[in-house]
Amino acid sequence: MGQKVNPVGYRTGIFLGWKSRWYASKKEFGELLVEDQKIRRFVKTRKTTKGFAMYPLISKIEIERTRDEVKVILFSGRARDLSKNNGKNIEELQEDLQNLIGRRISIEVKEVATPHLVAQLVAEDIGERLVKREGFRRVMKRTIEQAMEQGAKGIKIQLSGRLGGAEMSRTEKAIEGSIPLSTLRANIDYGFHEAKIAQGHIGIQVWINLGEYSEGKNDGVDAETNKTSKGPKRTYKR
Repeated sequence: MGQKVNPVGYRTGIFLGWKSRWYASKKEFGELLVEDQKIRRFVKTRKTTKGFAMYPLISKIEIERTRDEVKVILFSGRARDLSKNNGKNIEELQEDLQNLIGRRISIEVKEVATPHLVAQLVAEDIGERLVKREGFRRVMKRTIEQAMEQGAKGIKIQLSGRLGGAEMSRTEKAIEGSIPLSTLRANIDYGFHEAKIAQGHIGIQVWINLGEYSEGKNDGVDAETNKTSKGPKRTYKR
């Protein structure tokens, strides 16, 4: 049996930062961890009266804590929709989160420029199409074409469940380009979503290869101060 590792967790602490950035004592750590989970679940699962997601296209939620407040950073493909009506949606969310955990909350919204290259948003988009009863093979093919047109180096989509209303569940995969999951330097984005259809739940997994992490992001600043290093800045071992 193959041993699978989440590509995001595999690279966290090496090339990726943590989604929760705070320090706490052993007594408070568990309580604050549960609060972070409550915040993320509230934002992702809250529905409108018509049953639609109240805060759509949220790819990830980062949380920072200080003594005075909790800062929640929302990465959304529809940042303008969240900020419309003079920010009333954000103010309502802020009040609801403050009532939920009993702490002072500040919210920051960041725009996701290319939603077709964010694995979590792609997985949720596939789920919405499956709920609307679109053919799963057609959805997979169209999604792959969109991602490759946007500049992805590779994409892999895996669906599991009663696909097409079949009596027995099965798994379908579609791959295009390269997906080097074991290469730490490869920038692999991963997303998971469950689509609730009439026949049951469909598990959706998406891997997107965005290229490689560049070690020389700060070389421009170093060059101005004549401190550019000739060799590699850091060797990564796992």
